[in-house]
Amino acid sequence: MTREFSAGGIVFQRSKQQKAKSQQLLWLLCQHSQHKGWVFPKGLIGDNIKGEKSEETAVREVKEETGIEARILKKLPNPATYWYVWEGDKRFKTVYYFLMEATGGDIEDHDHEMSAVEWLPTDKVGERLSYKSDKIAFKEALKLVASIK
Repeated sequence: MTREFSAGGIVFQRSKQQKAKSQQLLWLLCQHSQHKGWVFPKGLIGDNIKGEKSEETAVREVKEETGIEARILKKLPNPATYWYVWEGDKRFKTVYYFLMEATGGDIEDHDHEMSAVEWLPTDKVGERLSYKSDKIAFKEALKLVASIK
């Protein structure tokens, strides 16, 4: 069994609705090119940069995988954990997620690891996410964002 540690972002942006004149949050999701699941952007900590911190990994991976630049607001209190099998090796993954706010970039600039990147309203995120661990992390992110709005 292999243990892996990753970091990623649950990224939002504020959108003005024209008619209601109220702010709506949109959330960044991406579809993985290989397994086709809808996920939050994340990647292995220190896989390319020795000594990289989880916060640095999260910011870098969000930019690489989605084309979006974002700043960290808060770390989610509980990491996401799950098992998966890669090339016959059972792996236990721990993902440290950060609540992040988009500051720039363009989803058209995402890399090959993701086949699609989209902004979705809050009420559509749970339906689109493919994995239970991401759905749990999203619920935690909603609690955090409510405390800073």
